[in-house]
Amino acid sequence: MVKKTTRKTVDRTKAKNYKIVADNFYSGAEVAKDYEYWNAAGVLIVHSAIAYSDSISIKYGGVKCQGDDHNQTVTLLRELVASTDDNKKAILQLEKIIAHKNSVSYSGEVYETKDIAVLWKNINRFKLWAEALLK
Repeated sequence: MVKKTTRKTVDRTKAKNYKIVADNFYSGAEVAKDYEYWNAAGVLIVHSAIAYSDSISIKYGGVKCQGDDHNQTVTLLRELVASTDDNKKAILQLEKIIAHKNSVSYSGEVYETKDIAVLWKNINRFKLWAEALLK
């Protein structure tokens, strides 16, 4: 049985606001990365990806996920965007980023250059895709 995503309705005009938030998190991650604040960069990368996802969900469906299970964001995007190879690849990037949410934020795990290099690659690919959808 597939768990239905918990979502709330959001006015589609708010999609732009979520994109601005995503861009801010991304820029913050870049600064944190430049100063070698690896965990801070990781947290900001995760939140940037989530905000880009919310922006897309709002633009295309007038909804966003609600609650603490950010994997539902992945499920919602799969429901809202066409099942193309590019979309599947981008959603896979999102899954990889979200998989780091707990370890980078709450586990006490210390992230290093190599960890952020992987996340940075994933967020850049996901961001490029998201920006194309949000034009």
